[in-house]
Amino acid sequence: MSSLRNGSVASAGAQAIANDRKRFAIDDHAVTGAGEITLKQSILPVSLVTVLFFMWGFAYGLLDVLNAHFQVTLSISQGQSGGLQGAYFGAYFIGPLTYSGWIVRKFGYRWAFIVGLCIYGVGALMFWPSGVKRSFVGFCGSMFIVGSGLSTLEAAANPFIATCGPPRYSELRLTLAQSFQAIGTVVAPVLASQVIFRNVDDTSLKSVQWVYLGIAIFVFLLAMVFFFAPIPEVTDADMASQAQKSAQDTDFEDKPLHQQYTLFYGVIAQFCYVGAQVAYAGYFINFVSWVNPGTTHATAANLLAGAQGCFAVGRFFASGLLKFTKPRLVLMAFISGVTIFAAMAIGAPGNAGVAAIFLVLFFESCIFPLIFTLSLRGLGRHSKRGASFIVAAVSGGALFPPVLGAVADALGGNTQHAFFIPLIGFVIAFTFPVYLNLFKRKTLDAWTDKVKIGEEQVKDVESGEDKKAGQNVETVERL
Repeated sequence: MSSLRNGSVASAGAQAIANDRKRFAIDDHAVTGAGEITLKQSILPVSLVTVLFFMWGFAYGLLDVLNAHFQVTLSISQGQSGGLQGAYFGAYFIGPLTYSGWIVRKFGYRWAFIVGLCIYGVGALMFWPSGVKRSFVGFCGSMFIVGSGLSTLEAAANPFIATCGPPRYSELRLTLAQSFQAIGTVVAPVLASQVIFRNVDDTSLKSVQWVYLGIAIFVFLLAMVFFFAPIPEVTDADMASQAQKSAQDTDFEDKPLHQQYTLFYGVIAQFCYVGAQVAYAGYFINFVSWVNPGTTHATAANLLAGAQGCFAVGRFFASGLLKFTKPRLVLMAFISGVTIFAAMAIGAPGNAGVAAIFLVLFFESCIFPLIFTLSLRGLGRHSKRGASFIVAAVSGGALFPPVLGAVADALGGNTQHAFFIPLIGFVIAFTFPVYLNLFKRKTLDAWTDKVKIGEEQVKDVESGEDKKAGQNVETVERL
């Protein structure tokens, strides 16, 4: 009888995790029970996926250093070097709206992770022949493949983290997971300045080749890990069921995708925000060299690592803040800080300008995950497609850096004054939390204050008060 009772008490989330190991293709219209995964059940899969956040944080952080290094090594202008960001983030526009989104919907998160890692690995391997040929076009092509792999990972990882576990902790989960991405962006420039480009001839590309070879080997091994990892599949049907169960508190209505206006506003805000963020990081070294003439690239790379450290600290700080403060308010506060200090950075001289950029990166920290999760709230059966649109908005990083570089060249290399370009993006993104706080306050607060899916189940199982299980046992005892 005890084994029957234990089987009855097993949650739908646990069953979903067990069943996922047997799947290749998935039915996105089937309810698997993964929408009711508890906090305890989500820890292992969320931790595994968090490793991916570190990987693309590392790739992104290394990209910013390569931007400046290639200007010297390959004798290209600031505007031309922006082609690296254009190639990397241009892949985000194509992938999530085509093959990446299709893989997630057809084969699920596990295979999206595996395919994304393999594409990433191929792109990293392509750095070797590009280095041998000293071809900037080759590096841009390699970076496009890397971006294709990472966009596939991001099209899966962000919605997975946001939906794998109790819905009230969605913003906290994604912000905390992305804190490890921020750590990757800190490690990359430190590694670049202290190991990759230390005691290396300015014209050398061998160190770049070896670094990306090591990355390729690691990501291929990581793909094997994900083949065997317990990754539950949260289908759109699971999200629709979750939204319907919460409708009394959240005023959820099942609307067509084209009527999800908050989603598309969030996509616009994310496009402008990410474009501005990438422009700041990509031209940080040029900015420092302009406001403090004579600064070496190694020193500037160390300062970039420090600024990215502020970014990482900001994410952990915001994660703690989300435990006590409503996500819409945290987003409003942080994006206000970004806008204020971005305006100051344009005119502040010397170290004051550098300090302003440090503060911009601190306040940037939680904006991406909060725009992502708040735009995804209440999408129900449209969750995966909606997530693909938001991830595609990362392609803003392909637009803003080349424009900033071209403006800087037109201003005689004055990178500081050219930073009015990302300020425009921040101002546009700023209007999104204003909209949320004015018009979506009740709905968003209900998700964090009233919806108890995933939490109630834990209490019921632990206290032995699962009513459904009790009814099943009583029926068997009568028999």
